[in-house]
Amino acid sequence: SSGINAEWPLRPGIRKSSCFIVKSLGTTLSREPNNISGKNSFKSNGLVNKHVVGIKAADKGVTMTTKSKGHLTTTTLSRGGRRTIKTIRAATSGSHYRPDLTDASVRKATAIIRSQKNKSATKRRSRKYKN
Repeated sequence: SSGINAEWPLRPGIRKSSCFIVKSLGTTLSREPNNISGKNSFKSNGLVNKHVVGIKAADKGVTMTTKSKGHLTTTTLSRGGRRTIKTIRAATSGSHYRPDLTDASVRKATAIIRSQKNKSATKRRSRKYKN
């Protein structure tokens, strides 16, 4: 564990000049896979950490990626929004995997699920004008 933690400050290639880094409005962001928050920090880095949580959009639902013993495991969650969020909470904080990333992963999954819902067509109201 200490070797992985020491890798972040010692390897400036990951921290300062990675191909995933995007600088915007004074903040340094990162577009690497399995980075939940998009920040360029050790906590949310998807390449350096031993335990990783990644949330992406699937055709229907959300795809959750975790890392176990160096191998990435991908699970598709598509059985409803509340069940998806419950599963993500159980996988991150319930099993003590990455409890610090629970809120960020739930927030990202909620945004994806909300974007996949059908938008109801709003009816245009015709106004009656006063004479």
